[in-house]
Amino acid sequence: MTDQTMLTRFETGRGFIAALDQSGGSTPKALQLYGIEPSEYSGDEQMFDLIHAERLRIMTDPAFTSERILAAILFEDTLGREVEGRGVADWLWNTKGIVPFLKIDKGLRDEADGVQLMRDIPELDALLGRAKDAGVLGTKERSVIHAADESGIAQIVAQQFDLAHRVLDAGLLPILEPEVDIHAPDKEAAETLLKATIVEHLAGLGERKVAVKITIPSVDDFYADLIAHPNIARVVALSGGYSRADAVARLARNHGLIASFSRALLDGLSAHQSDADFHTTLDSSITAIYDASLT
Repeated sequence: MTDQTMLTRFETGRGFIAALDQSGGSTPKALQLYGIEPSEYSGDEQMFDLIHAERLRIMTDPAFTSERILAAILFEDTLGREVEGRGVADWLWNTKGIVPFLKIDKGLRDEADGVQLMRDIPELDALLGRAKDAGVLGTKERSVIHAADESGIAQIVAQQFDLAHRVLDAGLLPILEPEVDIHAPDKEAAETLLKATIVEHLAGLGERKVAVKITIPSVDDFYADLIAHPNIARVVALSGGYSRADAVARLARNHGLIASFSRALLDGLSAHQSDADFHTTLDSSITAIYDASLT
């Protein structure tokens, strides 16, 4: 396993995960929310330069420290970029004390059986090698559940664990992310099926561990047994489309569950803000999410 100090910090440290991993498909919307319209750039290269500039502004802000930020999830494009002359993952850990992860999934397949499985990940072994060399602790991989379909959820969890075994074999810690759509009409039933299926697969890990990123559950403390499970390094929650205020309130009612927020973290930030206003907005977001992650 990667650096034991890093792993121990991830498993036991206080704070939450900053998800800075918007991919090619979600970047235009993320930039628009940041105050940059599609008409202001041309092509993927400019688009990724702009979103990297936003991430750089966030990561180098005085509010973004290991006192409240436990880890950060990076997009693949970010892995090859630098901060202050160092690779981003290396800089996060060795300068900030923040544990770096890498998003490795390549988006979702069309919905079938009430779920969206991950697309194939071409050249996965090479990507995992790059991640290891760059100094990340682990990976994150997302799929989505839209309905309490037993067959679909079985497929989602099987795919997540198949990938997790490959990540573990590469010496990295996988964060499984079987997101349950907050608009699913049978969300609570889907979560019941999901948890039971995850527990079944955990038995096949031996002494190895995974982390799990899930939607904040409909029933408070529903994932308490996962949080306490010996094969689980950490259980973290996505905001899933809830407003920041709603996500924070729900999270605070779930003991031991910490945030891994993206949109809810970045809400209110703008490319047009002064550095002082940007810092004030980011600090306020970080404070609210951190406090909710301490319960």
